[in-house]
Amino acid sequence: MKRVGAHVSIAGGIENAPLNAAAIGARAFALFTKNQRQWKSPPLLPASIEAFRNNCAKGGFEARHILPHDSYLINLGNPDPEKLRRSREAFQDEMRRCQALGLELLNFHPGSHLNEIGVDGCLRHIADSINLALEGSSGVTAVIENTAGQGTNLGSRFEHLAALIEMTEDKTRVGVCLDTCHLFAAGYDLGSAEAAEETFREFDRVVGMQYLRGMHLNDALHPVGSRLDRHACVGKGKIGMEAFRLIMRDPRFEEIPLILETPDSDGWAEEIAMLYGLAEEDD
Repeated sequence: MKRVGAHVSIAGGIENAPLNAAAIGARAFALFTKNQRQWKSPPLLPASIEAFRNNCAKGGFEARHILPHDSYLINLGNPDPEKLRRSREAFQDEMRRCQALGLELLNFHPGSHLNEIGVDGCLRHIADSINLALEGSSGVTAVIENTAGQGTNLGSRFEHLAALIEMTEDKTRVGVCLDTCHLFAAGYDLGSAEAAEETFREFDRVVGMQYLRGMHLNDALHPVGSRLDRHACVGKGKIGMEAFRLIMRDPRFEEIPLILETPDSDGWAEEIAMLYGLAEEDD
């Protein structure tokens, strides 16, 4: 089964996230487990944890179909030792929050070298950060998100993702989330079914489809290779519909969270229904 959803709000309490997902017809969802623009947040209350778990059960959301995202402040490749320490502590706290909620995945952007360290050194910092977080938690997989290639961010090339997995000690607890807008912006073509198939074949060759734990389904405002992370609604950008039709009909993408981060949240229910419609089309 395909599991399409969106990155939903936790306003009013984290327990509202599964309710918000169910309201738009989602079979999966993403969320922040705290304010994503603050380093620290109050601990999760036992009552909120219980309510979150109960609402997930009522909505039919299994842990493997929920893709929480860490704070945007975290840079696990930071070349500054003190800032790296702070990022690692924050990331470990994110892992513990997921563990407390009974979740199995934590999606994160790899990190940035800030033009102060080489690519290899930055990848080593990121991998060491992942290893530390896995050592300090249990049951939660670190899910590396590919990036668009903006600025000094790493993760835009499949080779970066493969290198991080190779340096991760517990490979049963590391995975990848592919963002379609980021893929396209980084130069991986999705503009036709044939191009998308070639991109996914390349991912399988370099990284391995067995590491795919989720996807972000976003169209792109700018042409392939732009290195600009600007999302558009599905089918209304430069990618078009064919790549999304392939994803919705291909068994390789079954039972993983397929998450919308498109700009019109008011249209998510319609977008989700449209994507499910692609899977049901006659050949």
